[in-house]
Amino acid sequence: MSDFVQATHVAEAKSAMERLKGSIRQYVRGKDDVIDKVITCLLASGHVLIEDLPGVGKTTLAYCVAKSIDLSFKRIQFTSDLLPTDVTGISIYDEKTQEFIFKPGPVFANIVLADEINRATPKTQSSLLEVMDRGKVSVDGRTETVGAPFMVFATQNPVDYEGTFPLPESQMDRFLMRLQMGYPEAADEIEILKGARHNYDSFALSPVVSAREVSRIQQIVPQVFVEDSVLDYMLKIVAATRTESEFKAGISVRGCLALKLAAQATALLCGRDFVVPDDVTRIVHEVLVHRLSLRRAFTDTLEERRVVTAILRRIIAAIPEPV
Repeated sequence: MSDFVQATHVAEAKSAMERLKGSIRQYVRGKDDVIDKVITCLLASGHVLIEDLPGVGKTTLAYCVAKSIDLSFKRIQFTSDLLPTDVTGISIYDEKTQEFIFKPGPVFANIVLADEINRATPKTQSSLLEVMDRGKVSVDGRTETVGAPFMVFATQNPVDYEGTFPLPESQMDRFLMRLQMGYPEAADEIEILKGARHNYDSFALSPVVSAREVSRIQQIVPQVFVEDSVLDYMLKIVAATRTESEFKAGISVRGCLALKLAAQATALLCGRDFVVPDDVTRIVHEVLVHRLSLRRAFTDTLEERRVVTAILRRIIAAIPEPV
């Protein structure tokens, strides 16, 4: 093992995450890859955006993660009339004390589900920028810190664009990964149909990991060793996106750091204290694709994503993995 992370800490982290995955799988069936990547985002202190059709389990997944770790969970239904203060909170004048008292908004929770985030106006969307970046909220000249660990779990529908406001590049860049749930396999859907129909509030979930354990693992992730050749491999991928003529702009420094942190979290989730090239390729598309856009215009965003993914796949294939 390396000098950065003790072997016992790696083993404890892997054991805790296995318990977490087992708990989530009780109600989210057949989505092990999505569960792994969401947990990777959590360990990397990142945020996740899931684009998919309604009813495929996005809200259920967020709730199961929160309740399996004994974390506070708040859901914000984003609509066109939602105001920034409906998210962050507001200061109210108290006549008895003759002073303003801050009333925290729903963003003050460990896991915040921003449901259909692209249905809110850009002004309301931007109310999440500071808290997603710094874990803090500034209201009326004062700064309040949200709970730790903190994760924004946002959803949006990529098909129905009526009455929606696309997220700007700066907002997309705040998400560590963009994922899709997809439909379950036939065998998994049979099991879902056999089960009792109920909403997530009735799930019999008990915490299997403490919030303190998650915070401790989050502190370990940046210490996972990344050898220079693997760093060079990541940088070559990022640099290639900056010179690709079909992209408006390449991956930013923030995106490059996100790729490294996600790879470190992936390695720890696999029970290792060092990153291998496979950790990078396993999450590179989920980390980078939503940070890239094409010069030519597309009316179908799903088609644009497919083209971006194909270009990125070509870029990665042309770069030899370090031995």
